[in-house]
Amino acid sequence: MEERIKKKRHKIVQAKTGSPNPMKVVFNKFDFSNSYIWFEFYNALLPKDVKLICDTLRSWHILGRLGGCNSMNMQLSQLSLDCKRPTYDALEAANAAPTSFYNIGDLEIQENLARVWVDIGIQDPLLLDILLNSLTTINSDSSLPQLVLD
Repeated sequence: MEERIKKKRHKIVQAKTGSPNPMKVVFNKFDFSNSYIWFEFYNALLPKDVKLICDTLRSWHILGRLGGCNSMNMQLSQLSLDCKRPTYDALEAANAAPTSFYNIGDLEIQENLARVWVDIGIQDPLLLDILLNSLTTINSDSSLPQLVLD
């Protein structure tokens, strides 16, 4: 197995091509039910970067649609770190206020700018945290200097 990994190393391990600088996030007049998220890149996007951003947005939307980003039901994240056997209360989960990501538009790209329209619906900041955390990781690969939520 070690030999196979050595032979395919150039395909597995790739050098980072993004920016070491943190992505700048700006909130203007963000409305959870009708806003654009703007992306500014250092350079025009390559097809692989477009696919990565689109896949990230699609995954984010699916998780939100399924209610997976519901900050009203954060039972496990509220447990202490030394908890050896966590418990999950299904009744508490069922009684939590439901959240659902309503709609998202297509990613529009022009040179080094892109935008996507979102209707998140309910004001649940956890959903935005999940997107920002994902894009922060992507930034190290695709040089996303600024994200504006407007």
